[in-house]
Amino acid sequence: MLGTAGLTVCAVVVAAVLGVGSWWWGRRDDAKARMSTSGPYEASLGSVRSHPLPGWFRNAKFGVMLHWGPYSVPGFAPVGRTFADMLREDYGHAVTRSPYAEDYANQIKDPGSPTAAFHRERYGNAGYADLAREFERGLDAWDPEAWAKAFRDSGASYVVLTAKYADGYSLWPTEVRNPHAPEFHSTRDLVGELARAVRARGMRFGLYYSGGVDWTFHPAVVETLGDYAFGPYAEGYPEYAEAQVRELIERYEPDLLWNDIGWPTGQQRLNALLADYYNTVPDGVVNDRWETASFLREVIGLGPVRWIFDQVMRQVLAEPGAAERVTTPPDVPHSDFRTPEYTGFDTSSSMEPHECSAPEHRPEYAGSARTRCWTRCSPDRSHRSWRSRPSETAGV
Repeated sequence: MLGTAGLTVCAVVVAAVLGVGSWWWGRRDDAKARMSTSGPYEASLGSVRSHPLPGWFRNAKFGVMLHWGPYSVPGFAPVGRTFADMLREDYGHAVTRSPYAEDYANQIKDPGSPTAAFHRERYGNAGYADLAREFERGLDAWDPEAWAKAFRDSGASYVVLTAKYADGYSLWPTEVRNPHAPEFHSTRDLVGELARAVRARGMRFGLYYSGGVDWTFHPAVVETLGDYAFGPYAEGYPEYAEAQVRELIERYEPDLLWNDIGWPTGQQRLNALLADYYNTVPDGVVNDRWETASFLREVIGLGPVRWIFDQVMRQVLAEPGAAERVTTPPDVPHSDFRTPEYTGFDTSSSMEPHECSAPEHRPEYAGSARTRCWTRCSPDRSHRSWRSRPSETAGV
């Protein structure tokens, strides 16, 4: 066995490897930072941090977020246990057996999951791409004007649409080619049509983008937090994600840019992207789910290291309250508002700026929806959210 001296040497070697690796990784990634605009904002953290919170956002009290895509066709997820329950009780299958209908594409890869059983019974051997085609056929029944009217009548000040979720399907005719699923996008401009309808009624329009997860670049089943946060992605994904978000900014100028589950480049490239966004949309806002890639994250993504991470997390999340806290995004160098999930409050508090609801779009075709989760933003720019129980939204 190693003595104290041996352990010290090992620790020094590991620290040196991580230090040199992080320096080399950051230098290589920073060299790829490019801006495409000129204006008051530059590719530095200090510059993007100077962006003021716009008045419209401070005064907006209520908004609607839409999760809508091929997963809306089956509209299925197991019920009865929360995601926190799954992390505590069945960590090894927490992601494939969670109560998230939007995770359908990944859940059917686990043959023992309730979603896979439902899929076999309902769709037989059809794949997720077949559901995308059914989603597209159902678009004949979709009326963006009716949706926008319903949102306006509800009192919403803004609407955020899921432009691309983790399933990788794009809701606009993107010109950025996905090498693993070249035609996996809508040929109808769903983003553009809804943007026009929403803005015509005086509301702001934003876009959600799953930057941290895209299962078309990671075909293996994702079952644990280690898989979800650190699973290896095919080469070229950072460039693909950045190109798609730039396309969304240039084409639709979203008033809110809502990233999710992390960002696949380093901080300097992200600074350039956010500076371009603010130069293009000066009164736009970005959320806080931009935890960037790093050499350390790549190390954790290695199979044996990820396995160790999962063993540790399995023990940690068994502690009371730990599973409920795991979905709160970590602090990032810059954001315009915070978005912790599953947050409960013992007392009421003033919520000056705004409220956002994230619907889970449900049934058999593209034109229907049901509301699932709510998010609030307090005067200190903290954006709090929680998900309702199925019984709270039944019949909506």
